[in-house]
Amino acid sequence: MKILLITDAWKPQLNGVVTTLVELVRELQTQGHEVVVIQPGQFRTGSCPGFAGLGLALWPGSRLGRLIDAAQADAIHIATEGPLGWSARRHCLRHQRAFTTAFHTKFPDILRSAMGVPLSWSYALLRHFHRPSSAVMVPTLGVLHMLEAKGFQNLREWSHGVDTRLFAFAREAFEYPSLGHLARPVSLCVGRVAAEKNIEAFLKLDLPGSKVVCGVGPQEAALRERYPNVHWLGALPRHELAHVYAAADVLVFPSRSETFGLVMLEAMASGLPVAAYPVDGPLQVVGDSGAGALREDLHEAWSDALRINREQARARAVVFGWRPAAERFVALLAWLPRQAQPLQRFRPTRAAPTAEHRTV
Repeated sequence: MKILLITDAWKPQLNGVVTTLVELVRELQTQGHEVVVIQPGQFRTGSCPGFAGLGLALWPGSRLGRLIDAAQADAIHIATEGPLGWSARRHCLRHQRAFTTAFHTKFPDILRSAMGVPLSWSYALLRHFHRPSSAVMVPTLGVLHMLEAKGFQNLREWSHGVDTRLFAFAREAFEYPSLGHLARPVSLCVGRVAAEKNIEAFLKLDLPGSKVVCGVGPQEAALRERYPNVHWLGALPRHELAHVYAAADVLVFPSRSETFGLVMLEAMASGLPVAAYPVDGPLQVVGDSGAGALREDLHEAWSDALRINREQARARAVVFGWRPAAERFVALLAWLPRQAQPLQRFRPTRAAPTAEHRTV
């Protein structure tokens, strides 16, 4: 099967959506599918205000249309609601081509935190964006119910996975030379340093040992100045982040506005228990598995998580394999003919295996 993936989030950006899509593409290739990716690097880009390192395609319309036509794909998936997403949506509707979409990020919550935009306005816009989609893929049942209550249609649950080889199990936390010697226990927080991630809830905790933050964002400079005793690592390559997970004792995940929370899976794969609030994301990723502690009192959650056996955390992570996630993704796609003509559903032949995905 030849799949066209159109996304505003792609390398070299560092965020959970990029990680999810890159891992998805890799697993789809392993399963014998051909994947064509259209992403911002193929266009002239401009920076997105408030999102350092996030380059958005500028006026992609006509060129994007030509790339979509040239791909001659069996299925089209629009992964994000950015400029490429809106342009792809317009092109598909104009040419009567079915497509699927995904809801990866609670952008309305981010816009409310950053700019004061009312949630009702943002969700109305996203509802309009996703309305023609054959299937709107959402990462958890909790997010599905939330969107359903807001009038979204054609919602389908599609979970994510974790690379358990990269994030290898560490039976005991060890010292990572790049971190130097840190007082134990080491409490780690990973994510974008922005208001919607609620990182200051972690920074305010009165905890023994050391606090470490991995990530960048608009609040970083102010929080670094306010909390000088915290170890700020900035954005790390994923292989280095894997070492940091393995060197910590507990992951504190303070966000209340997640759709999933991939860093929790990465941490648990390394053997790191999770302390978080009992909200969407942690409720589905950690739940009652015993791999973490979910409490309204984050300090209490940290204390409980610290006593959890690292093997329990790893056992929970391996449940989230990329193979079933990719198979579910394919099952939700809307198949279409290669030629630009009114939609006819049919069963495509299986594409020959490819060593790696390509971009048009």
